[in-house]
Amino acid sequence: MSLLEQINRKRREIKTDGYPMSIGEWVSMYERHELDIHPEFQRFYRWTSAQKAALIESILLGIPLPQIFVSQRQDGVWDVVDGLQRLSTIFQFMGLLRDDTGKRMEPLTLEGTKYLPGLRGIQWDNEEDPKKSLPKELQLLIKRSKIAASIVLKESDESAKYDLFQRLNTGGSELSPQEVRNCLLLMVNRSFFEWLKELPKFDPFIATTALSDRPLEEAYDVELALRFVVLAQIPEEDIKSIGDVGAFLTDRMSEVAQDKKFRRAGAKQLFEDTFSVLNDVLEDEAFKRYSMKKKKHEGGFLLSMFEVVALGVAYNLANDTLCPNNEIAKRARSVWSTAAFTDWATSGVTASRRLPRLIPLGRKLFAA
Repeated sequence: MSLLEQINRKRREIKTDGYPMSIGEWVSMYERHELDIHPEFQRFYRWTSAQKAALIESILLGIPLPQIFVSQRQDGVWDVVDGLQRLSTIFQFMGLLRDDTGKRMEPLTLEGTKYLPGLRGIQWDNEEDPKKSLPKELQLLIKRSKIAASIVLKESDESAKYDLFQRLNTGGSELSPQEVRNCLLLMVNRSFFEWLKELPKFDPFIATTALSDRPLEEAYDVELALRFVVLAQIPEEDIKSIGDVGAFLTDRMSEVAQDKKFRRAGAKQLFEDTFSVLNDVLEDEAFKRYSMKKKKHEGGFLLSMFEVVALGVAYNLANDTLCPNNEIAKRARSVWSTAAFTDWATSGVTASRRLPRLIPLGRKLFAA
């Protein structure tokens, strides 16, 4: 198929429309439940109060805002694909924003901005102190201001909105790769997302990974759980063709989430069995560097050790070929004197080159 044919084919799969809409129209759609801004995404976004005030300042000064990307569902409701924080800020300022339980959130009180320091302390409507309310003529100015909508129509290929979300919310984004995946997963299969995020709450997993606050804030524990689910029993021929690991995890996550044959109970049991064993024999040293000279573990969590130890133990548990428990700690430490591990576990080696070597190494290492 020629490049032109590929382009024409894909263009036919994605049907779009677009037109300017007043903020008042956006508000009406939200209040009629015709617009889903996915309030559960809020925890993945970290706009400051200064950024929120700057958005309101831009509207009041007549500065054009970027278009909002939405995807039309089969029921006609619009899913917000890009523009969540802008709309959320506007709705919160107006006192309309609801959390994921449907409860109204505390209305936004503005900070003073560079060009409009008088916004400090202003609310949309403050009944107790009318002087702190935004004047009616400015409320109307905001409601009549326009933000363009770019719509991926429901006739489009079903995967289009997920691809669009990923493209618009990576690169320059404040979200970690797993936070973007979590947002994608919520659109693909909310139930699977809820299931996946519960896995890393298992106490032996928490104990063995011993992650610091920053990785936890960026959903790295959920990424490790996803890596486990996707890679623990992956066929070896598939390991060699992983390529870009981030893209691979995202694609496989979407496939598994939509696979009606995927057995969540079995995957959860393997996860819990694996980390229970590792917690019993290595505790919080399971995924740390081991100094052969000092005869002790050092440092923090290492992904390369997770790929060898957790995935190796899991594979053999699943196939009933795991070595005796009293051998696991000794074998895990032995990799630090093995070139097959140390040559590929350094920070300069990409994951696409590392995984095809470390996953098979772990499977052999912990076999009976």
